[in-house]
Amino acid sequence: MAFRPASRESNTESEQTSLAELARLFMKLGTIAFGGPAAHIAMMEDEVVVRRRWLTREAFTDYLGATNLIPGPNSTELAIHIGHARAGWPGLVVAGVSFILPAACIVTAIAWAYVRFGALPAAIGILYGVKPVVIAVVVQALWRLGRSALKSTWLAVIAGAAMIAVAMGVNELLVLAAGGVLATTSRWRLTPDARAPLLLFIRSSLTRTNAAAIGTVGAISAAGSATSVALWPLFGVFCKIGAVLFGSGYVLLAFMRADLVERLHWLTERQLLDAVAVGQITPGPVFTTATFVGYILAGGSGAAVATIGMFLPAFIFVAISGPLVPKLRRSPIAALVLDGVNVVSLALMTVVTFQLAQTALVDWLSVVLAVASGLALFRFRPNSVWLVLAAAAVGLFATIAC
Repeated sequence: MAFRPASRESNTESEQTSLAELARLFMKLGTIAFGGPAAHIAMMEDEVVVRRRWLTREAFTDYLGATNLIPGPNSTELAIHIGHARAGWPGLVVAGVSFILPAACIVTAIAWAYVRFGALPAAIGILYGVKPVVIAVVVQALWRLGRSALKSTWLAVIAGAAMIAVAMGVNELLVLAAGGVLATTSRWRLTPDARAPLLLFIRSSLTRTNAAAIGTVGAISAAGSATSVALWPLFGVFCKIGAVLFGSGYVLLAFMRADLVERLHWLTERQLLDAVAVGQITPGPVFTTATFVGYILAGGSGAAVATIGMFLPAFIFVAISGPLVPKLRRSPIAALVLDGVNVVSLALMTVVTFQLAQTALVDWLSVVLAVASGLALFRFRPNSVWLVLAAAAVGLFATIAC
């Protein structure tokens, strides 16, 4: 039976969802969810909380906070959490696989074209049109989630401090941990003697950065042919990356470069950057970069093995940590920690959205697309799928016309 956070049920949350309905929703999202984890989360919130009322906004935010505490692709892990909440263990598998599969198939097709023709298919027009809409979709989700997560002035202060810390380059995990600790201080009246060690711990944590996780990519070498590799070593490399990776696609780039380019010499710099680019321009999880690399190294079998290796740890981590979420919410102290983690998670999404906006809003047309999409979302609440498809068409037309 599926678990559900205590006192967080919506009108329909007590009913289980069919596996077919879960598969339809997450296959649709896996096909049209451009823009990275923040956009994926925004679309899931719209579908699961607003339209279907499968979860309350508070429960959705709890699961979002939980995904930030474990390694792996956050939006995929959130899909797995939702599947488990709505249909138990079978739903856990169906939701996760359905979200990953469309993107993996699209990336495999692009990898085939890349191997055959030696270049990436053009996608500039689609990205040009879709990115401004993604900004509007994420802003709408942040507004809705923030209204339920920011329960007090103190939590709002924590969120603001988290945005500043992340923007300054402080490691996301340290900010999450500090947010959880700070949230508990609203319950206790600490004496100056008791408060000093706590503040010292928080200050020292926030001043450390994740230098090891931030990789600097050197000069791009000419593309070359990668040596075919055995499937088990390929699975092992990506399973290890999926099991230890926290952070954004840039951190993924650093991990893959260290293993695939520098240590094993399976890829050239150019091939690795092309693989990461494919993960960015295709819908669904950014971690399907592994699918592209697997195809280059070992064909269709390599694509399947690399994909399984990259995402398998996410299923395991959610299966282990998921049942703890309602227990944390029932504990007064743990609930405060989770509230702190939740508002920091939203702060992380806000920083990512700002960074994406700097590359998405490049001229008057992109600004018009973002503003028009935002007005439509807040006023008429259309399904974001139609906005994404319309924007993709506008982007293609604008690119061809130029």
